This record gives sequence, structure tokens and C-alpha cells, in this order.
Amino acid sequence: MTGSAPERRDLHFPAGDGRCHAWLYLPATAAALPPVLVMAHGLGAVKALRLDAFARRFQAEGYACLVFDYRHFGESDGQPRELLSVRRQRQDWHAAVAFARTLPEVDGDRVVLWGTSFAGGHAITTAAEDPRIIAAIAQCPFTDGLASTQALSPRTTARLTIAAGKDLAATAVGRPPVRIKVAARPGELGLMSTDDAPDVFDGIIGLLHASGLTEADYRNDVPARVALQIPLYAPGRKAARVRCPILFCVCDDDTVAPAEATLRHAGKAPHGQIRRYPAGHFDIYTGEPFERVVTDQLDFLRTHAHP
Repeated sequence: MTGSAPERRDLHFPAGDGRCHAWLYLPATAAALPPVLVMAHGLGAVKALRLDAFARRFQAEGYACLVFDYRHFGESDGQPRELLSVRRQRQDWHAAVAFARTLPEVDGDRVVLWGTSFAGGHAITTAAEDPRIIAAIAQCPFTDGLASTQALSPRTTARLTIAAGKDLAATAVGRPPVRIKVAARPGELGLMSTDDAPDVFDGIIGLLHASGLTEADYRNDVPARVALQIPLYAPGRKAARVRCPILFCVCDDDTVAPAEATLRHAGKAPHGQIRRYPAGHFDIYTGEPFERVVTDQLDFLRTHAHP
């Protein structure tokens, strides 16, 4: 492929019973079809929350990027809105990879997975299930639902369980979902809320501002039923089955996806590499931590998926 390419293209691809919205980034010039990174965000988040910054850095180095919102989120289809389903999100990952392989502007035989936070866990499971993936990057990845749940207080866990039960009951009789916050202030009920980490809510606000958005642009709540799924989801257990090179970018001060559990699972990946950062879960998206992690990720890509 030669000549100029649009900086970013909006498109949709089919996924399950609906469509996902995506941004396609193509390098401005390339001597050959570029590898493509399939990218998605974390728990209850959307691609507009700072993923553009990562994709543009990869694009500038000669990579194509397909950055998508899950069904029910952002600009993608799906009702109710913000329904967070592990099963459906994993389907969306496989749909995104399948779609990326059909794009005429990229090398469909060189697909790389890139996931952050909750999507970091999905990147691990997708790489384990798809032997054609050539490399993967899991950034501050959610790897162990039980470990993340144990970071919450027993009272918060009980309140989340009650809210999830109420949501399922409401759904059964056709009522609107019972919703809970994704990131909560100390004392509020949320999926990401720890008594010793008041920066959880501030982290989401920081991502919004860094992305040029306001609180009005992002709905910080989801149907509560997901609280019953998270403790049972342990994508880190699939790390031992990932046969491609995989980079784990681990935040040592992460209270959302505890580093200890991530390091334990990452150590079992046959071709895993680990980079550690003295940062919290939300620090990695901006400033000096962002520069460090992007540099490490580009080094990894040059070795395992050179344009």
C-alpha cells in the first residue's frame, strides 16, 4: 500500500445480534500491508477514553489499529445501554478479529491484540483461543475476579450482590435495569471502589479530561447484574495457553486489578514478557507513565510484529 491514508475512519462490523462501532487508523504511508492491532477498553469504559492517544502512537510507527466499542457501549448497538456482559464482550473480541482479517488495507495474517484493564483479560482469553494471533499486549490487565473482589470491603461486596439480585428481578418482570456506578467515590457503591483508593473516581475524571470530554459525555453506571459475573471471571488462568508472544504491562500500585495476581498468571505464559511500572491503575493513560508504557509496547511490537 502506498500513498496517503485517512487519519481515522469510522465503521461498523457485525457482532452477535448487533454491530460494533470502530475507528480504523491506517498509517499514512507503508511499503506493504501493515499489521493491525485490535484494541478495546476496560470495565464500563468506551474507546473515546484515551484509546485514541495509544492508537495514534502506533499509527505513527506504521501500524494499523481497529479500536472498537463493545455492544451496548459508546457508539455501538445494543439495549439496554451499558450492559456489561463478559460473554458478549468476548464474542465482540472474536468478531473484531474476524473483521480485521477482512480489511483490504491491512495484513489479515498479522493481527495483534491490545487490551487495557478488563479488556486486558479479554486479550488474554482471545489470544489463548485463536492460534492465528501473532502477538498480544495486556495493559494493567484484569486477570482474577476473586482477587479484584477481595480488594473491596465485605460490606461493598454484599451491597453489590444485593443490587445485582434486584437488577435480575427487575429484568425478569420487564422493568428498567437497576444500575450501579462503575467508578465510585469513597463511600459510594461501585464496581471500582476501594476504601483506601479515593483516586478511583478521580482516575475516570482524569481520563475524561485528558480525552477532551466532560462528565456529561460518559455514563458512569451499568446494570448491576455484572457484579455476579466478575468474581467468576479469571482470564489470567488462560495465560498458560497463549502460544504467541504476550506483553504484560503491570502497575505495581494497582488496587483495581491487583498486581500480585497478574504477576502470578503472567509468569505462566510460555512466551510472556512482563514490564512493571510504579503507578496506579489509571496513571498509565497519561503523562510520564503513558510515555513509558507506549515506548515499551512499541519495542515489543517492533520485535514481534514489525510493519
